Amino acid sequence: MDREFYVSVELYVSAKAAGALKKPPTKKAADKREHNPRAASTSGDAAQKKVKEKTSWLGIGRSSTGAGQWRPARCKLVEEEEGCLLNIYVDDTILYRSIYMYLLNHTDIRAVHRSLFDRRNCIGIFSVAGQMTGAAPTTEPVYIQFEDEDTAHTWLALLRSYAMPEVYGRWLSPEDGGLYRMWRQVDLTCIQGRNLGVTRPLPEEPSIADQEVKPDADAIDMDVYCEIFVNGTLCGRTTVKKGIGSPDWHERFVLSDLPPFENLEIVVWREKRLTKPAIIGTVVIVLVNFRRGEAVEGWFPVLHGGQASSTQAGEMRLKIRVDEEIILPYHEYGRLLKTLHSRNHLDWMRELEARLKMKNVNNNIMSIAIAKNVLLENIMELADREVDGTLTSHNTLFRGNTVFTKTVELYMSWYGMPFLEASVGATIRRLCSEKVAIEVDPVRIGKGPKAIEKNVDLLVAWCREFWDHIYEARTQCPLELRRMFEHIRRLVENRYRVRDDQNRELPWQSVSAFCFLRFIVPAILHPHLFGLLPGLPDVPVQRSLTLIAKVIQSLANLNPNVQKEEYMRGVKDFLNDSLHAMIDYIIVVSTPEAGSKGPSTPLSSDKHERLRIMNALRQRSATTPVLHREAIPLLPHLLDIPRHLAVVTSVVVRYSRMQNLLPTKPSSPDDRFFSEFCSRCLEVEEQALFRVSKLAAKPRRQHSEPAIMSIPRMPAMPTLPANIPLPPSPSSPLKLAGRGRKLSSASRQNRSRKSSRPSTAPSTPEQSQGSPSRRSLGDASEPRPLFQPPLPSPLPSPPFEASEDRVRPTRPPLVHHPRSTSTDSPLSRRRAPEPLMSPTSEGSVDPGDDPGKRRRNIFRSILIRR
Repeated sequence: MDREFYVSVELYVSAKAAGALKKPPTKKAADKREHNPRAASTSGDAAQKKVKEKTSWLGIGRSSTGAGQWRPARCKLVEEEEGCLLNIYVDDTILYRSIYMYLLNHTDIRAVHRSLFDRRNCIGIFSVAGQMTGAAPTTEPVYIQFEDEDTAHTWLALLRSYAMPEVYGRWLSPEDGGLYRMWRQVDLTCIQGRNLGVTRPLPEEPSIADQEVKPDADAIDMDVYCEIFVNGTLCGRTTVKKGIGSPDWHERFVLSDLPPFENLEIVVWREKRLTKPAIIGTVVIVLVNFRRGEAVEGWFPVLHGGQASSTQAGEMRLKIRVDEEIILPYHEYGRLLKTLHSRNHLDWMRELEARLKMKNVNNNIMSIAIAKNVLLENIMELADREVDGTLTSHNTLFRGNTVFTKTVELYMSWYGMPFLEASVGATIRRLCSEKVAIEVDPVRIGKGPKAIEKNVDLLVAWCREFWDHIYEARTQCPLELRRMFEHIRRLVENRYRVRDDQNRELPWQSVSAFCFLRFIVPAILHPHLFGLLPGLPDVPVQRSLTLIAKVIQSLANLNPNVQKEEYMRGVKDFLNDSLHAMIDYIIVVSTPEAGSKGPSTPLSSDKHERLRIMNALRQRSATTPVLHREAIPLLPHLLDIPRHLAVVTSVVVRYSRMQNLLPTKPSSPDDRFFSEFCSRCLEVEEQALFRVSKLAAKPRRQHSEPAIMSIPRMPAMPTLPANIPLPPSPSSPLKLAGRGRKLSSASRQNRSRKSSRPSTAPSTPEQSQGSPSRRSLGDASEPRPLFQPPLPSPLPSPPFEASEDRVRPTRPPLVHHPRSTSTDSPLSRRRAPEPLMSPTSEGSVDPGDDPGKRRRNIFRSILIRR
C-alpha cells in the first residue's frame, strides 16, 4: 500500500530556476524584500539598474543566497513499493522538482545553517543529475523552510528514513545491517582577520615576527565578509564587517552530518559600493589530513588566486575542530550505558572534567540523560547537594561555576531558546538595527549634565521596552524550566526557613540567579552567542546592551538602590516601579500550571500529518536493519544515542592518553566508578577496532553473491586473544603516503572512482616514526599510559570496497551564488570518484600490483585515535 505525506513549506527559488518554470513568479512586495541585492549584480543589466538605485551595498544584513526569492510551496512524499519520490509544487500547480529519495545518502539531507538565509528551520537536499527531475533544469540544492522546529525535525527524520545511511561492511554483519556507520562534523569559528587585501608573496616559513598580530601600515580600508564551503558546497556566511583590513567576527559555525571530507574553504569577499563583491582570497584546509577531535586555533593564510597560488592577501584567525567517529550498533554500548546510568549523569561530567580536563562531552552526556528522561531528576539531585553544602552564607548560593550551574545553563539553552527569543529577541534586533548608542558615564561621554540626563532618559526608555517584552513572555516559559525553578525555589524555602523579612526574598533571588543571571542577561550582553543576532554588534551598541543588562540584572536581584549617583535617579525610579512586577514574574515562571504542556509553537494545519509521519516511522523501523534504524534520529530532539556514546568513548580514550592516566587500585567509590567507566570505554574501543580489522581483512562480496538479506546469519566472531596487540583507534585522520596540498594534473585526470571506505586512515610508518605523539612503547623507563596499545603486528592492508560508478559533477568556479553540491557519499547508488591521490601513490591501488606490496601494516587502512 502506497503512502503519501504532505507539508506546506517555503521554497527558495533561484533566478535561474524561476526563469525555467512554466509560470513566471508573481513579484509581490514581500518577495522584493526577500530579494538579495548583494548578488543581484550577477543577473545582468536589469539587476545593475536596481543596484545603482541603492545608495550603497554596505549595511545589507544577511539575506538569501544568490539572486532568488522564497515562495510558498507544497511537498508531497509518495512511498512506493521499492522507493520513495518527493514532489515539490510551486503555486499549487507547477511541479518544481521530483527527487528520488532512495537514491540519496543521509548526508545529502541535512539542516541548513541559519547564516545562509537568516532563517530558522531550513533543510537542504543536495542531489545530482539522475537523482531528480523537474521543470527547472538545474542541479542546485533544494532549500525548504518549515513552519516550526517540530515539523522540520519530523520531516528530516522522515526523509532520511528513505535515504541510504553511510554503513560499512554490510555483507560481513547482515544481522546488524553492517559493521559500523560514520558521522562527521566541522566546528569552525571565524575569529578575526588581519591585513586583508594587502598582497605579498607567500613566505616559505613564517617567522616569529610575522606570527605576531600587527597591522601593516598600508592596510586597506574595506568591508569584508566570508563564505564557508565544505566539499565545494556553500554552508555558511559571516556578517559584513567594516574596518582597515582587520575585522573581528567571532562567529561560530557548527556543520554536522557531513559527507566524506575533502576540503574546507573560507572565501573572503570584499564589499564595494554600487558594484558586485570581489574575492580577496581563500583559506583552503584539507580536512582529510586534519587532526580529529581537537580544537586547532591559529592564523591561516588567505591565498589570492586559488590553492596553488603563491600570493598571500592577508590572514584569517580560525578555530577549527574536526570530528569523525565510527558508530557501532546500539547493543555494543550496553555495558557502557549500564555503567553510565548507574549514577547521576552530572557526576560523570564532574569526574571527567576534574580527572581528564574534559569539557566538550557535556552535551553528549546530557543528550543520553534526556533520552532516558532522567536529566531533570539529576539536576534536582545536584541542587539538593548544592543547597545542603552551602552552610556558611546564603549570599554565595548558586553563584559559583560548578558542574550543577553549568548543566543548568545547558538545560535552559536546550529547552528555553523559543522562550528567550520571545523575551528579548525582537527588541535586541531593533536596538541593533537602529544603532542606538547610550552612554551615561560622565568620563566617557565628555559632555555636560544635560547630555548625561538625556542619555539616562534614553536608557530608561529602552530598559522599559526590554522589561515589558520580558514580562509579557513570562507565560511562555516551558514546563521543563518551570519544574526546575519550582524545585529550586521550594528547596531554598525549606533550607533557610524563610520567616523574617531578611530572607523573604531569598527564594525569588535563587530563581533569578538562573533565569536572569545565567540566561536572559547573558543573552542581552552577547546576543550572537544565543542565536539572537547573526554576529557581533557594533561597539557603541555593545555598550548600550551592557548598560541595559546591568539595569535588568539589578531588577532581577530585587535591589532598587544599587544606583546611587544623582544623575541615575531615573533608573532608580524605574527599578522601584518594576519591583512588584519582577516578583510576579518569578512566581509565574517557577509555578507549573495544572495540566500545562508548556509553550508550544502555534498549531499548524500539518499537525495531523506529523502524527501520521511519526507512526509511519515506527512501522518502518520494525523492518529495517539495525544500523539503518539507529541512523534515523529520534524525535522530537533528533537524538542519536549511539553517536553520543561513540563521541564520549572517543574523547575519554583520547584524553586518558593525553593525561598519561595509569591504572591504579581504586581507593574510593568515585575511583571505582571512574575506573569501571574507563574500562567500558576501552571495551567499546576494542570492539570498534575489531570491526574495522574485520572489514580490512575481508574483501567485498562479489556481485554474483546473494544479497545481504538472503545471507544466513553469521556466527559470532571470537574476541581478540589477550596476547594479540590491539591496533590504535579507528577515528583518527587520514594521512595518505605522499599526499600533499597541491595536486598535479595527472592525479586529477585519474580521479574516476571513489573508495567507499571512510575518509580516515592511518599515518604512514615514516610519519608515525617522526611523530612526537608516537613514543616507543618498548622503552621500559617510561610507564605505558592507560589505553595505549602495544605496537601491532603486520597484517595485510584491506582492499577498497567497490562502488557502482557515477559521473561526478564538475565543480563550478567561485561565483556569488549557491554551488552545486558534492554528493560523494560512498554508499550512493551512483558513480563515485576516487579519493584525491598524488602521482606517487597511484600505483598503490593498481590491481596488477605485486600482492607483497599491499601487505603493509594494517594501520594504512585503520583509523588511529591519538
